[in-house]
Amino acid sequence: MSIYKSFAVVGGGLIGLPIVNALAARNVSVVLLSRPESAKKVVPPGVQVATVDYTDPSAVAAVFKEHKVDVVLSTLGSYVPAAQTPLVEAAKLAAVKLFAPSEYGMPTNGFTEGALGVKAQIAGKDSIGGALLGSDEVPEDLKAAGIPSARFYTGMFPEIMQWFVGYTEHGKVRIVGTGEVPVSFTSVPDIAGFVAHVLTTLPPSELENREFRMEGERATLNDLGPLFKTSVEHVDRITGEKGESMTSLFAILESGAGSTGWNQVIRSEELGSKAAGSANALWPGHKWLTIQETLNL
Repeated sequence: MSIYKSFAVVGGGLIGLPIVNALAARNVSVVLLSRPESAKKVVPPGVQVATVDYTDPSAVAAVFKEHKVDVVLSTLGSYVPAAQTPLVEAAKLAAVKLFAPSEYGMPTNGFTEGALGVKAQIAGKDSIGGALLGSDEVPEDLKAAGIPSARFYTGMFPEIMQWFVGYTEHGKVRIVGTGEVPVSFTSVPDIAGFVAHVLTTLPPSELENREFRMEGERATLNDLGPLFKTSVEHVDRITGEKGESMTSLFAILESGAGSTGWNQVIRSEELGSKAAGSANALWPGHKWLTIQETLNL
């Protein structure tokens, strides 16, 4: 049984609010940190919302101390490691016991300056294709600060794939590359539920400085055509306002890095305890949602 009783979630976006809801359902203390300029968040009864400037370590640390926070979960959709630096500083000031950096996407161990070097802003957030991006830099900062980390690798979110492959706009699947390389897909409800489950059931020794590689379904981008009941079109690049960054992400997926078992150092799939979906066993009895189930296809 985990000894962690108080949790702070930083950011109430696509993945932040579901994690807040999943933690609240487990009857633990939860505080959601939100920027002053953000819209008002609707949270479960008992969840506190603290409005604070994320760039002010002292102010953030004061929130952590007030709520006696054991675990910080950053869900900022930022590829810039520096965006989380003040949170790490605040966690150190508040003597936080565990910190989960904002990744929730492709494995980023071995990468620096943001996941895979991709710099872009899609859908108004620093995220690529629905996968929040991180790097080794934040965990290294945490290590230097003496704070253990827990890293959650999820692959792509099925919820955004109709938009990402152009189906929403064009009525067909538009892909850069062969589309034949396997990709990990994990639904937002599964991600939130898994994170809440392991953080409230596993002992610290099984959480500290660990990587959790989940996978709801393994499929290729070409597989999306039949799922969406449409044709697949292969193009050289994506055009438009966010075309460059989206083209870059397609190249990343084509390299194999879209799998949660990917190891960038050896540029191949891991096996055993680091294989794609290896963390699924930590949630026994849970049925993971497929892409089809997630999107009600």
